[in-house]
Amino acid sequence: MALDRETAMQVAAVLSKGLPYIQRFTGKTVVIKYGGNAMENEELKSSFARDVVLMKLVGINPIVVHGGGPQIGELLERLNIKSNFVNGMRVTDSQTMDVVEMVLGGQVNKQIVSLINSHGGTAVGLTGKDANLIRARKLEVMNRSPELERPEIIDIGHVGEVASVNVEVIEMLTRSNVIPVIAPIGVGPDGASYNINADLVAGKVAEAMKAEKLILLTNVSGLKSKEDKVLTGLTAKQVNDLIEDGTIHGGMLPKIRCALSAVENGVRTSHIIDGRVAHATLLEIFTDEGVGTLISRN
Repeated sequence: MALDRETAMQVAAVLSKGLPYIQRFTGKTVVIKYGGNAMENEELKSSFARDVVLMKLVGINPIVVHGGGPQIGELLERLNIKSNFVNGMRVTDSQTMDVVEMVLGGQVNKQIVSLINSHGGTAVGLTGKDANLIRARKLEVMNRSPELERPEIIDIGHVGEVASVNVEVIEMLTRSNVIPVIAPIGVGPDGASYNINADLVAGKVAEAMKAEKLILLTNVSGLKSKEDKVLTGLTAKQVNDLIEDGTIHGGMLPKIRCALSAVENGVRTSHIIDGRVAHATLLEIFTDEGVGTLISRN
């Protein structure tokens, strides 16, 4: 059945509006942190995979970095392994690290790879341990309680931060028209595995690759003002001012600092977008309005 004239015009308008963005971003790298609702809802999972495949087909180089906290927590519970948290970070002993590697490097990573491939893409799954992709160092957590004379270092086990990224591995894959899907597990100098925050890994990969965009999918509509309105088109200075006056606080701070670090270290723009919206990634790249907060250096 043929499209009626009005529907046909709407479809044509949408397609033609995408052309300038395709021309602008062809050949550019976009790093996407994938997690939250977008990773749990079947419809959103499918729309994300289609977005990534379409980006690759029009000449953009997407790199996916994924989380998996809820899946890790679920398996730990089934195995009767208690989860403890310090400052929102999971205390990761050797037993817990085994579960983290099993879930992130196995179950979750392979599910995402399979999903992208089922929609016509060519994805390959990696952890930071593959070809020393992500070199890690142990994360030091400081307790600065008022009752302590000096800060106390808290050992939270195999939790790390990014020391360096092996960009040659990623470039080899992107040159071969492969979509890298990276689990946020790093390798230390002694060969030990480290669980690293996925936002942090995505940001450091974007910095190392001098990416055009860093996109962080979240379960909120973006960075909000004190009047509860979504803010966008922000400079790094404006974001720092919002941190200073308390507008940005709590759980949003680590994500914002990751986005800020990216634009201050070579990434053109960072985006914190609502992963609960179908095709959120395409909407952010191929429209002026987008579905979240855009942050640029200037």
